[in-house]
Amino acid sequence: MAPKKEIKTKAQIVAAVAEKAEISKKQAATALDALVAIAYAGAKGKNGIMLPGLGKLILVNRKARMGRNPATGAQIKIPAKKVVKFRVAKAAKDAILAK
Repeated sequence: MAPKKEIKTKAQIVAAVAEKAEISKKQAATALDALVAIAYAGAKGKNGIMLPGLGKLILVNRKARMGRNPATGAQIKIPAKKVVKFRVAKAAKDAILAK
């Protein structure tokens, strides 16, 4: 089910959801905003949040490591930090990469 045209903006996503679900654009925008808020809150949890058919949004602790300044070539220490990762679901991979 490829979309008729390429969707790049939030307004285009809202319009597509409204048309597909047969709801108003205002309702679609509210639903999209709610989904985003739930995903943000869920990603902070212990196990992240699974978006069925899309993937999993998780918060990961990245260890400190040594890196290299590309401009000077000097080694630098990169501190530990938390990062957000998205793991794509197998169903999404299969749907997108299907031959």
